Amino acid sequence: MSITPQWKDELRARITLSTVINRSTKLTRAGREWKACCPFHNEATPSFYVNDQKGFYHCFGCGAHGDVISWMTEQRGLSFIDACKELAAEAGMEVPAPDPIAAKKAEKRAELIDVTTDAQAWFFDNLRSSDGREAMQYLTGRGLKPETLQEFGFGYAPESKQALNRALARYDDEMLVETGMRIKTDDGTTYDRFRGRVMLPIQDARGRVIAFGGRIMDKRDGVAKYLNSPDTPLFDKGRTLYNLHRASPASRQSGRVIVVEGYMDVVALAQAGFGDAVAPLGTALTETQLEMLWRMVEVPILCFDGDKAGERAAMRAISRALPLLAPMRSLSIVRLPSGMDPDDLINRDGPKAMGDLLDNPKSLLDALWEGERDAQPLSSPESKAGLKARLMEHVDTIENKDIQALYRRELLDRFSAFAFPRRDNLGPQRQFQNRGNWQNRKAPQPGLSQEGRERLGRAMSGGQRASLMSAVIAGLVRFPEQISAHSEALSRLAQLDPNAAPAIESLMELSETLDSHTTNAISSDEGIPAPPVNQQFAFLREGTDPGEAREELAEAVSLLAQKPALEAAMAATIARFDEDPEGALAEQVRLREQLFTVEERLKEFGRKKSRTAG
Repeated sequence: MSITPQWKDELRARITLSTVINRSTKLTRAGREWKACCPFHNEATPSFYVNDQKGFYHCFGCGAHGDVISWMTEQRGLSFIDACKELAAEAGMEVPAPDPIAAKKAEKRAELIDVTTDAQAWFFDNLRSSDGREAMQYLTGRGLKPETLQEFGFGYAPESKQALNRALARYDDEMLVETGMRIKTDDGTTYDRFRGRVMLPIQDARGRVIAFGGRIMDKRDGVAKYLNSPDTPLFDKGRTLYNLHRASPASRQSGRVIVVEGYMDVVALAQAGFGDAVAPLGTALTETQLEMLWRMVEVPILCFDGDKAGERAAMRAISRALPLLAPMRSLSIVRLPSGMDPDDLINRDGPKAMGDLLDNPKSLLDALWEGERDAQPLSSPESKAGLKARLMEHVDTIENKDIQALYRRELLDRFSAFAFPRRDNLGPQRQFQNRGNWQNRKAPQPGLSQEGRERLGRAMSGGQRASLMSAVIAGLVRFPEQISAHSEALSRLAQLDPNAAPAIESLMELSETLDSHTTNAISSDEGIPAPPVNQQFAFLREGTDPGEAREELAEAVSLLAQKPALEAAMAATIARFDEDPEGALAEQVRLREQLFTVEERLKEFGRKKSRTAG
């Protein structure tokens, strides 16, 4: 049998988590929990908490989270099986016998890792021998420091086709082939895959060598600059991120992860002080790699070279990510200056220039818009229509319907502003006046029912007027063109807040009958009370700049929709706690932090109102 979830649950129940953690990290009581300075990152104020009742630890500073088994694997460095064995002995439990097939695979992997580990030691020594003198000169000539070469395990593979076979003669040649370090031809002969190359070990999330990458030192016709191991029982390039074992702890401290195009970019960034970088290995980012990145941070930064290949790589990554987007899960994009990679930029302008770019990445939406807009000339109606079609094709791939709707609206707004620019500098209101003198035309009679008018009247009157909800309703009556702009948020709010639903339904009903150019407040001509004036919210005060008023109104709508949505998400995590307690708890912690932020922003609205009133 194998280790089942039920067995792990029993093991956790028999072990007191705080007792295990307290052996290496000093804990102090904090109510029903324990707290300490986090052992996963440097901090002066304790943000690491241990809850014995729930069986989890969590750091509110770096996000480290897990149970007693993950503590043993991540903090103690044990394998999963070794962690289970040690804890089971302490708890007086027997470790289930492993599944025979799984055990055989694990044993095979362990044997192959012995081979790759010894090969890495040989490559490493070669670089520091007389045979590796030229390779060492090449690396130092590229500006790599001795400590960097040591940290990343740089090595050298000599030109000979049989050097590795002789150096690792204690292993069967078939094992060397199986690890991808030797190639077997159709006639059964074998030879070394890596020859005359600078070598870099590729490691798994636990730091074990599972494959290699090799780079030539000079240009040779017909020879690939970079050569990676093929897929093997140890190595699946679509499921591996180079430098993940170093970047994960660095990411907990920085709160970010940087994805670059190749492993030499990772090395250059690490030497410049950016230790939270990873790279795919010769392929575009896969869905599995994106999921690995999202487990580290909510918005990884993809950093691409400033050339045509970098542009193509960015668009491929965006296309791969769009179907997987979810709330609080996206990407941001950094494009380097034209013709430069990270090493070039750092050498020319220093680490600060790189840091400035990483601190100001483009959102995925911005990168998508700019990438398609700049992909080809847009000099004709047909080419502009092609831009719109390409954008909507991307949007259609987004599986999350809320995000899809938001992307569609934002991209269509940008397309409209780009494809139909204003012809003069008269401003939007004068523009509309020139299109048929709309302000002097009588607006069509809104098709709002008597019941709808009464609903709006109630929402804007009585004791509710002082609330943010009633203020928002009044603001939308004053700026009716904003109703459709916020329809998604308003619809969600109506679903989640029954008290708000009637007034919102009436507003939506009314917006469908308005002239598309109407920017005046809905007045009593339509049977609806005029919006209150001289209120403390900017969007209700006379004399407020319209742009400022609309911005504050948009923020108020967003806040009103966010709070019930987060509360509903919290309730959903409780419902699935029995099925996935660890995931549910982590989600609760994340949602609680977001809810706190939203509540603080709502209070700020109230404080802003009080200050203005005073």
